[in-house]
Amino acid sequence: MPETIYDALHESHETQRSLCRRMLRSKPGTEDRIALFTSLRIELAAHAAAEERFLYVPILMDDMGLNSSRHALHEHHEIDELVEDIQSLDPRGAAWLKKARELSEKVHHHLREEEKKFFQVSGKILSATKKTQLARQYRRGYARMTKKLRAE
Repeated sequence: MPETIYDALHESHETQRSLCRRMLRSKPGTEDRIALFTSLRIELAAHAAAEERFLYVPILMDDMGLNSSRHALHEHHEIDELVEDIQSLDPRGAAWLKKARELSEKVHHHLREEEKKFFQVSGKILSATKKTQLARQYRRGYARMTKKLRAE
């Protein structure tokens, strides 16, 4: 059975969940904490860019998907703002950990909601062929964004 957009997205979702857990368990101010946050930041940004282009946009064009797409885009924006806030904090401090927990909670909430609600709505809109095509486009976009973000 060919890979669908949902298979590709779920793989990234699991990576995000793992990075959040590992980051929160890391020791304050260590290279490990900084590396985990950097990996999470890149993962979130590459995933969001590719997901928005190759899933949200097609769903946004359908009346049935308008509200759920807008909501998902809003949550991506909130996650981006939390990442920016964390970047300005000392990774040894309590404020950093508090904000990192907030980010983790927001990411977990968004992924649950997306997998339980958005995937179902979009699954009714997209054809089987389109789901497979979007998976390929998402993978290419995700790889390109990941490479670009790592080089910055």
